[in-house]
Parts: sequence; structure tokens; C-alpha cells
Amino acid sequence: MPLTVEVATAKQVEDALHFGVDILWIGARTTVNPFSVQEIADALKGVKVPVLIKNPINPDLELWIGAVERIQKAGIEKVGLIHRGFSSYGNTEYRNAPMWHLAIELKRRHPELPMICDPSHISGRRDILQAVAQEAIDLDYDGLMLETHVDPDNAWSDAKQQITPEKFGEMLDNITWRHERTDQKEFNTALEKLRNQINGIDDEILLLLGNRMKIAEKIGQYKKTTTSPSCRPTAGTRSSTVVSAQVRNWASAKILC
Repeated sequence: MPLTVEVATAKQVEDALHFGVDILWIGARTTVNPFSVQEIADALKGVKVPVLIKNPINPDLELWIGAVERIQKAGIEKVGLIHRGFSSYGNTEYRNAPMWHLAIELKRRHPELPMICDPSHISGRRDILQAVAQEAIDLDYDGLMLETHVDPDNAWSDAKQQITPEKFGEMLDNITWRHERTDQKEFNTALEKLRNQINGIDDEILLLLGNRMKIAEKIGQYKKTTTSPSCRPTAGTRSSTVVSAQVRNWASAKILC
């Protein structure tokens, strides 16, 4: 059975390789620090071990991608991603908010990188573990990372999110797995084309709305420089405010299409 271990320093990389660990992974608190990632990357030069990289604690996609690039530049050919959720102010349902759209965007940019989900760290508790795991599988993740313990309540850390090996087996049995179809490739290709068409139309609409807002701003500047006593907002000014809100909503929802 392959063995994987988290590493955070060059010394830990050396020890893991010395004892024949099959796969290394970089934790969220290490990914957030480019200097630590570079230290690990330097220790990995000339090595062919697979490396998985967890997302940083804060929701920073570029930081996650930066860690991937540093490891790849060290010559590591087998690099994968682990989505374990992000710290978020006001989040109460999860230990770490999943923010699925960020992981989906990274997968869109780098479809060649396998991505697995860590429902344990996203959930932080057992009662929603199954639902989070199912969501990841429904989103076509390549695998799951789950914490198990023979006596979870007495685990030294993360006790609330761990399950027994028996519960782990039941959980896997209860997951509805996606099955590959013979026409899967053709389906994905056709779907991607339609999505690209939608993205193109959305870009054109956003450009037109942006131009409209610029004209509305010019109208406002023109009114300020004139001697007209009327300061009452016109219908055009009010509607531009509504359009501005719509643009923000549109841009935030676009990635979910």
C-alpha cells in the first residue's frame, strides 16, 4: 500500500525520501508561504516522487498556482492538488469554507493536474462529511482524502472530523460514483464548446455595459462642469446604478455556468 506524508521543511523531505515514502504532500500552512515552498522545491531537485499541494489557508488562487509552479520548476513531473477549503470570516457551517468555485477555476486553468478533495478539513465535523464528499464526487474530483482513527474521540488532533475505519467503509459504499461512458469524451467536448460560446456572449455583454457606464460617468462629469442648477439624478443615472449592481452579480456568478 502506498504511503504519503506531509512535509513542511527540507529536512522533512530528506527524511521522508530516506524512509521510502511514496508520495509527499504540502500542507495549507506551508503553501501560503512561498519561501517555505521554495525550500521544499530545492530539496526535491533530482527526485521523481509525486507531490500533492493543498490550497493555501486564505482564498488566494494565484498563491496556490505559484506553489505548483515552484514544485514543477524543481523537476517534479507528477504534481497533484488537494482542495481542503479556505478560512472565511463569518463561516459557521464548515471548518473551512469549500469555495468550490475557486477549485473549479484552478481545474479549468490546469485540467492536466489531478485534484482530490479533503472533506475532513472542509467539514470539521462528522455529520456533514458524507455530503461534502458526495459534492466533490459530483463535481468530478479525482479522489478523496479522509481522516480515520480507531478511536476518533480520543485522537490527539482534529478529533471531531475523524471517523472509524468501519464508518469510512460505509461512507464509501454510500457515495454515488460517476461512471465513465463510451461517449464521455464527445459529451465533454460538446459541452465545453457551448460553455465557451456563453463565455463569449457574456464578455460582449459586460463590455457593452462597461461602455454604457463610462458614458453615464461622462454625463455626470459634464453636469458638474455646467451652471445648470438641477442636481436631481436623472433616470439614466439611477438605472446605471442598478446596472452596476447587475454587472457585479453577473461577474460573480459567471464562473458557475
